[in-house]
Amino acid sequence: MQTNFTEHQLADPRIARANQILRACVHCGFCTATCPTYQLLGDELDSPRGRIYLIKEMLEQDRPADEKTVKHIDRCLSCLACMTTCPSGVHYMHLVDHAREHIEKTYKRPLKDRALRWLLARVLPYPGRFRLALMGTRMVRPFARFLPDARLRAMVAMAPRQIPAISPNDTPQVFAATGPRRMRVALLTGCAQKALNTDINDATIRLLRRLGCEVVVARGMGCCGALTLHMGKTGESHAQAAANIRAWMAEKPAGLDAVVINTSGCGTTVKDYGHMFQDSPLAADAAEVAALACDISELLARLGLPEGAPKGLRVAYHAACSLQHGQQIKSAPKALLQRVGFEVVEPADAHLCCGSAGTYNLLQPKIAAELKRRKVATLEAKTPQVIAAGNIGCMMQIGSGTGVPVVHTVELLDWALGGPKPPALP
Repeated sequence: MQTNFTEHQLADPRIARANQILRACVHCGFCTATCPTYQLLGDELDSPRGRIYLIKEMLEQDRPADEKTVKHIDRCLSCLACMTTCPSGVHYMHLVDHAREHIEKTYKRPLKDRALRWLLARVLPYPGRFRLALMGTRMVRPFARFLPDARLRAMVAMAPRQIPAISPNDTPQVFAATGPRRMRVALLTGCAQKALNTDINDATIRLLRRLGCEVVVARGMGCCGALTLHMGKTGESHAQAAANIRAWMAEKPAGLDAVVINTSGCGTTVKDYGHMFQDSPLAADAAEVAALACDISELLARLGLPEGAPKGLRVAYHAACSLQHGQQIKSAPKALLQRVGFEVVEPADAHLCCGSAGTYNLLQPKIAAELKRRKVATLEAKTPQVIAAGNIGCMMQIGSGTGVPVVHTVELLDWALGGPKPPALP
């Protein structure tokens, strides 16, 4: 793609990076074949190629974002299926994040939108606040249909009816390996996950300890920064990420072999810390943390799992977009489940998003609901006894549309190798 940035504009490293990404695009349109919003809406501007044109024009002219551009960028899931499909290697993720930051700085949203985004940014990354908000939905749920905004109704609908008790495993501490120590790893315990489902971290810690890992929950660690990053609130997201970098680097003197992450949306962001901080004093530490970061399925594949006898359980595996597209991890979770004895099936169109996408299902509930309907239909068509996924957002989204139990992949692996049965299973 031809670009026309001035030399003055290109002196800005962010613009120089955008220019590099834009010039890689050859307008081939392969991305339109795998873009969920283009498939649903049929509008070129709701495809990656269309959004790239909008971003290019906005950045080249160095102008404030307009309503049209904001509308189509907001509709982007950041599922990154386009990056998997693109034959030219266009790094759409960095481009759309840049565009969202520009929108946040230059566009004044309607008051209701600003208030909602402010609320999400102030609640979701903080487990204590989020837990209180979830408790509040109990009082609101009987009157949810009277709420004037579909996004508020979506928030109430997505809240679980039972909120788990706080897990003592989520506080800063060190869990010794069972038997000889093979690795020392730091676990990102997440933010929303600690309020929505404490079984995931508990299962992760049990399984890693049995496999010879000393597991560290580092002091000072918090939200990975993804939620605010994808809302264009770069300052907030970088502050959250910087706190994690410092927390994990403080564990280096005692040894640190990996930063393990069991929420793939977080993993995609942590693996990008090197890019996020490349022009800052934290550049070296950020790059080191990004290199240490791995999904739980990656680490388990490295550690090796013993083979298990057939379990007689049919598992439909849902590939989270942030795992299969953001991190290009596709076979490891399925191979691990099969190795320990589960029958694994995949739905049709496994590359398509379920509609969760961080806060997307709360900000774009109509599109998200249709994507959920389609995803649930393809999963249920496989007649599974359980659905497994590697991302809490996907689990909540899919679980709200099906009666089939939805559990994290690591819960099944822990159960197969001596841990307790996942509470979600009958």
